[in-house]
Amino acid sequence: MDMNTIEAVLPTADPAHWQPGDAWLGGGTVLFSYGSTTLRRLLDLGQAGWEPVTVFGDGIELAATCTIATLYQVPDSPGLAALWPALDLVRPCCDAFVASFKIWNMSTVGGNICTSLPAGPMTSLCSALDGVATILSRDGGSRTLPVAELVTGDATNALAPGELLRSVHLPAHALSARTAFRRLSLSNLGRSGVLLIGRQDLDGVFVLTVTAATKRPVQLRFPAARLPGPRQLQDALDVAIEPGLYHDDIHGLPEWRRDMTHRLAEEIRAELLAEPAERSA
Repeated sequence: MDMNTIEAVLPTADPAHWQPGDAWLGGGTVLFSYGSTTLRRLLDLGQAGWEPVTVFGDGIELAATCTIATLYQVPDSPGLAALWPALDLVRPCCDAFVASFKIWNMSTVGGNICTSLPAGPMTSLCSALDGVATILSRDGGSRTLPVAELVTGDATNALAPGELLRSVHLPAHALSARTAFRRLSLSNLGRSGVLLIGRQDLDGVFVLTVTAATKRPVQLRFPAARLPGPRQLQDALDVAIEPGLYHDDIHGLPEWRRDMTHRLAEEIRAELLAEPAERSA
């Protein structure tokens, strides 16, 4: 950790306290890893007192400060797994961190989303389940935004300076869906290079969410009356993801990410729509 410019640590969850040179501190697993030479204060959310997980009739609310370790236990809550089968996605997404228990006990759902890395598994989970973020503003107001729109690129998002992610609401219609999960990495314990989640809602709508392969989440939705065949899905992916949107770093070239996105998307389509997968040459 190299943050020798910090002059104060202020326990607060009030955006009105924010000023230039501040950073919100959740678990700190990224903030302390990368360090900074420009920050002057840390606004510590450790004493915010937000309930990590709240269950409502219309879904689940995850506080931004909910740790990965706490989230991992949610599928064990009595009756929830049977009520909302899409909770099966929670543990594969947590495992996609490929992190130690020390990280799991500190890293937060909100911190992972706000870091906005393409491979952020909480972005994958919350986007795929139509998560809606509640964002607190410096003027005392708030706004909501789908998590799929909150992350706008590699380490960029739609948060204005000083805004604070308060929570993410996962709606019941998505939690009730059948789901399929696919993830690839170039190494056995490497960062996700491609992470796709498919969902078929009770009304038959098919939703495919592409993350890790792309700089920001990409979602495709098909109504029950027009479910895609293999060719229709491949064409839709090419329309939705222009070549420059595929991520390019040491964890995978854009061409590989595109090929694997198409391959895994077809596997998910076939699994959820109960059809044989079409194999590309």
